[in-house]
Amino acid sequence: MAISQELLDILACPACKAEVKLTSSGDGLKCVSCNRVYPIRDDIPVMLIDEATIESPEETSSG
Repeated sequence: MAISQELLDILACPACKAEVKLTSSGDGLKCVSCNRVYPIRDDIPVMLIDEATIESPEETSSG
């Protein structure tokens, strides 16, 4: 089961409150502002700052 668009529409980055988008690989949610990537485990987004990794702005996401 994929993350629904309705859920993506209400989720926000817990660090900066910006929008998050699904990564191109589909295994995480990337913040459009601070570039933190929150993992998705068992179809559940793990929206914890301590679990996030930070990617460079060049690594774009789809969505």
